[in-house]
Amino acid sequence: MGSLLSLFANVGPIPPQYQVFINFRGKKLRGEFLGFLVDALLKANVNVFVDDHELRGRDLKHLFTRIEESRVALAIFSKNYTESRWCLDELAKIKECLDQGSIQVIPIFLKMKTDDVKKLKGRFGDNFRELKSTHHGEKESFRRWKEALYCVSRMFGLCSSQYSCQAKFVSSIVEEVKKVLKDVAEKEEKIAEAKRNHLAARTEELIRSVVHFLSLILLLTIVFGPYVLGLISVFSFVLGRLIINRAVESEW
Repeated sequence: MGSLLSLFANVGPIPPQYQVFINFRGKKLRGEFLGFLVDALLKANVNVFVDDHELRGRDLKHLFTRIEESRVALAIFSKNYTESRWCLDELAKIKECLDQGSIQVIPIFLKMKTDDVKKLKGRFGDNFRELKSTHHGEKESFRRWKEALYCVSRMFGLCSSQYSCQAKFVSSIVEEVKKVLKDVAEKEEKIAEAKRNHLAARTEELIRSVVHFLSLILLLTIVFGPYVLGLISVFSFVLGRLIINRAVESEW
């Protein structure tokens, strides 16, 4: 079994580092809090993505691909967050990936209460309703945004009000991200290991089937002589191909 496993060691490779996508709103936030957070994540060797990294002039929907490529998302909720439909579109995409089990989300409440997001209270809620009033005929979009806000805000997150200074808040976010990344890596490794074990088991089963078949061929050849050897050879080739094709198809 060990030798067979080594043959398929590259099945289901684990990326050396998972990408963390940051969903946020505001130039002021980008220049202040976000700058400190990204710097701290990079110093902790976290592969972080913000839209500054995207090439200018490209379709903004290209960011959706970046979300799909990520394993962790940070949704930074601030009072101006709901001013941007693009931020909300990103969050809806994050929730879609969350529902599919391909991403984990950590909500960050920056000078916000969780209820402000969950129940659309205060300025956060006012901005959302104002956005809704200026974009008529987009009921489906607002439904998706509202569901995403409610879903993500109910998850375990971090609130700035619980920390005495920004440095401690940023440090806690980094530690939580590293913890989630470790959990993701362990789960991915278990999945890859299961794939390797399954493929090795299927390969051994195939080898046993071929050996058994060849033994039967040898026995028939001894009993009936070389006259039927040509016919048996053709039959064995066809049957062997059927066995291999079935094994390969079962992996898909």
